[in-house]
Formats: sequence, structure tokens, C-alpha cells
Amino acid sequence: MKKPLLSLLLGLGLMLGFAAPGAADTRGLPQFADLVERIGPAVVNIRTAERLRERPAGPAMPLPPGMSEDDPLYEFFRRFFPPRQSPTPPGQPGAEVPRGLGSGFIVSTDGLVLTNHHVVDGADEIYVTLTDKREFKAELIGSDRRTDVALVRIKADAALPTVDIGDPTKLRVGDWVLAIGSPFGLDSTVTAGIVSAKGRDTGEYLPFIQTDVAVNPGNSGGPLIDMQGKVIGINSQIYSRTGGFMGISFAIPIDEAMNIAEQLKTSGRVVRGRIGVGIAEVTKEVAEPLGLPNAEGSLVRSVESGGPADRAGIEVGDIIVGFNGRKIERSSDLPRIVGGTAPGSKVDIRVWRRGQYRDLTVTVGEMQSDRQAGAPDKQPESTQPASNPLGLGVTDLSAEQRAKLRVDGGVLVESVTGPAELVGIRPGDVILGLDNQEVTSAEQFKGLVDSIDRNRTHVLLIRRGDSAQFVPIRPTAP
Repeated sequence: MKKPLLSLLLGLGLMLGFAAPGAADTRGLPQFADLVERIGPAVVNIRTAERLRERPAGPAMPLPPGMSEDDPLYEFFRRFFPPRQSPTPPGQPGAEVPRGLGSGFIVSTDGLVLTNHHVVDGADEIYVTLTDKREFKAELIGSDRRTDVALVRIKADAALPTVDIGDPTKLRVGDWVLAIGSPFGLDSTVTAGIVSAKGRDTGEYLPFIQTDVAVNPGNSGGPLIDMQGKVIGINSQIYSRTGGFMGISFAIPIDEAMNIAEQLKTSGRVVRGRIGVGIAEVTKEVAEPLGLPNAEGSLVRSVESGGPADRAGIEVGDIIVGFNGRKIERSSDLPRIVGGTAPGSKVDIRVWRRGQYRDLTVTVGEMQSDRQAGAPDKQPESTQPASNPLGLGVTDLSAEQRAKLRVDGGVLVESVTGPAELVGIRPGDVILGLDNQEVTSAEQFKGLVDSIDRNRTHVLLIRRGDSAQFVPIRPTAP
């Protein structure tokens, strides 16, 4: 009776999903093998090279003054500090030397390959190797530094295998994903993990996909693949304190990358819109005193003189909450949306200014090159005491100062103490606003400060150099 009972129990256990001791039960776990077999042939290894160039000979190291051949140290200097003939590395000018390794994937049967900008940047030669060991010299079609996307082309005798492009907007945090690439030059290496987060702000123009897929040097430019076997990103960055993988990696969403690739294919460059503003994040401490319903939007810290935003009437201290019908939730949303808008387009822009929304129209310009923010003006020194609850001593701006700053009002900070000093306000700063009130003169500012609620936080709109920002400040207790 024991044997039939044991068989019955084992059968019941298998029906309920229990595995017999020693058996491997893989039910419910993701299966990657079929995906790798299908996608793998379209993933490539990329190596780059540079050509040696003749460089000017360096100056010979001089002997110590007055040293002759009879000096006992003459032979020491001659042997160990010989004159430099040329700093050119070993090899003849024009010879190739290895430069770097990366990955990529084929997106068209005629040989278009997507990879990262930093993989091919500065390379004289680009070589693409397929999984069947065929190697091709590639042509650089175009490369975009801001999004770290590059497009190269190889020419083969027959149609090449390609990847399927997926939809990263359908990704959910926790979804399984895998990466294929060449970490440390190890071709066709497969790693797997899950989506850790979406929309990470680690790039100027891109909301990255964060994963815990193992990505190392050499994986850059390779595909991030979903469980349908479709590419949903380009592996681009890792967070690391050692240079190796530490559990956090970032991928460029493939829809963004394909938009860039299409522009590179068409014109070899990427055209972006610009409106000419410097921006900052809007925090809760800033939003509440200004009456803004939520901590959202993009704070205008500076406006380029004569630029699109200036001509549209946008002012320093405005909070841009909408652009071309799209909501600006985070400061980083604005450059992405503006950058994707065709130059010359006239679009509506909504701002929060002094307690109310205002609708303006801006004509988008074309971004030419990176602009450097102006250095802060030299700050004057002053010993005038500050006596108000904010710890600020101020004076009126001269007509010349207002003309230089292109403002109608504002007051000049001459001294700081207490609360103002704690929040980093400095002599020489210009105060343009308090909460939702525009500051017009030192006398008017005194009246505003005297009437504030000293039991809550307020915000000052501070101009420093060419930029401005809201600074939360809490007055001294009454």
C-alpha cells in the first residue's frame, strides 16, 4: 500500500506544480535563447582606429648651464635625458593604431548601423564585424553629440540581417530586457535584467531608460531588447565609481534614436529648435510662495538679448508651464520639446508670471552651437548694515545699471546678514521680485518686507550676472 500511495502523492505534487527533488523547474522564468538566435546576427562589433600624424619635434632638454663634457655628471644627463627627436608614437605617419571598441546593430538590409556617438567620435577608420566574422570598413553618415547617436553604413554583396524596432513607450518598470554587445571586446555577449526606471534625466535631450542589465565598456551602442525580440533602446551609459558595471545602466529610447538617425541619413546633421533661455528646476519651496498650483514647469533664469524668447516677451523669473500645447512638467522637458520643434515655427507658450498665467507666441530659432553662460559680474563690497527681517540692505539701481541689466525696476543688494546670508545671497545681487510682487525701488521693497508673514517661507527673484533664480528665504522670527 505504501508504494501506490507514494506514487499518488508524487503525481499530485506534479499536478500542483511541485518539482521532484533534483529536477530543474524553469516554468515562469523568461526564456532568452530564441530571442538571441533571432536578433544576434544583426548585432555587430565596432572597432575604431586613428592614423598617426607627424608632429613637430620637441625641444631638446638643455644641459645645466655651464656644464662641459669634462663634468662628471655630463654622461648622466646625456644617457638619461637625451634630446627629444619627435613625440610621434612608434610607427610611420599614416599607420593605423587601435582607438576603441563598441557595439551596434543593423537597422536596414542595405547596411545602415546604429551606434553611439562616443564610439565613433574622432575615429579615422571604423570597422564593423558581423557574427559570421565578416568585417567591413564603414562610412560615417552622421553623428550627434547631444543625444550620443551615430549612424554608419557598410556595403555587403547581399541583404543583411536587421533588428525589429519596438515601442519603448509600452515598457513598464519591472519588465525583463536583455542586452547584446561586445563588453571588453568579447563579441556577442548576452546579459539580462529588468527595467529599473523610465524617463531618467541623465541627458540634455533624452529621457533615458534605466535598467540593471550588466553593461560594460564595449557594450556602448548595442541594443536593449524586450521580450518580443524588438529593440527598445541603445545601451549608452553606466553609473560607476570604478569604470565597471555597478548595477545601473542607461539606454537611449529607440524612438528618439530613430528620429535622430532619420535626420542624419537625410542631411548628415540634426536640426534643433531653440528659444534662447537659461532654465532651472521649479521646486516646491519656490512654487508655493508664488501661488503656482504644483511644483512644475521650467524657471527662466536668463533671456538671450534679441533672441526668440526676448522678442516674444518672455521675462526672467517667468515659469514656462506649456509649450506648443504640451505640458512642461519638469525643467528638462523644455529643451527636449523645443529641440524637436522645427525652426521657424510659431508656437504658443504659456508662462506663470506674478500670480497668473499668460499666453505668448514665440517664433522658434535654430540651434547653432553650445552657448556659454556669461560670467557673473564682479560684486561690489559694502559694509552698510542690514536691518530688515530678511537680513538685506538694498539701494536703488542707477539708470546706467538698469540699462545694462535691461530691467525697469529692481534693487541692488549692498549688504547681507542672517537669513539672506544663510541662503547664499551676496552683495551685488539684484532683487527683481518678492513672492509675486515686482520690486521697483528700495522704498517699495522696504514696504513689501515690512508686511510679509514672518512665520512662513517667501521667495526672492535674484539676478546675478546674466542669470536669475528664485531663492526661498525664511525671515527672522517676530
